[in-house]
Amino acid sequence: MKRTLLTMIILAPAALLAADYTIDTAHSSAQFSVKHLMVSNVKGEFGKVTGKAVWDPNNLAASSVEAVIDASTINTREPKRDEHLKSPDFFDVAKFPSIRFTSKKFYREGGALKIAGNLTLHGVTRAVVLNVDGPTPEIKDPWGNQRIGATASTKINRGDFGLTWNKALEAGGVMVGDEVAITLDIELTRQK
Repeated sequence: MKRTLLTMIILAPAALLAADYTIDTAHSSAQFSVKHLMVSNVKGEFGKVTGKAVWDPNNLAASSVEAVIDASTINTREPKRDEHLKSPDFFDVAKFPSIRFTSKKFYREGGALKIAGNLTLHGVTRAVVLNVDGPTPEIKDPWGNQRIGATASTKINRGDFGLTWNKALEAGGVMVGDEVAITLDIELTRQK
């Protein structure tokens, strides 16, 4: 019996065993969407996401992720708006240069993977839950590295993080909505 179990472990595909990964910054991003003037959504992204993860599909309690977003890389395709978003009215990137997510628990709910953790934004830390699509099966890239990918999403109230700048509209409502939809597209490389 012991020999059979040992043989199974040795022959098991690498993707079924726990592994350490690093976030591939060149192929990862964080996007957001927020209401503007109560009539449309403004979308933007942060171009630099770094971090690490441990993925153990057989023992979710052993899995973890830490992702750091460079707040100064914000891009909404409108330079004046980006400068305003970097200012003390919003992200205040001079004072708070990074946004960080640190997992506390991986779990399944109705078959879907969830990651509970702490999001630190604008110097405020709040508990959030990420809804995860993935991770994908591990693949071998052309350079011999093993990779996986995942998409995670959540919604936050920006006021909970001290991002309260706004302007009232003459016809009612506000210039910037409170709810922000966040999506993380992450590609990870297995550490050797």
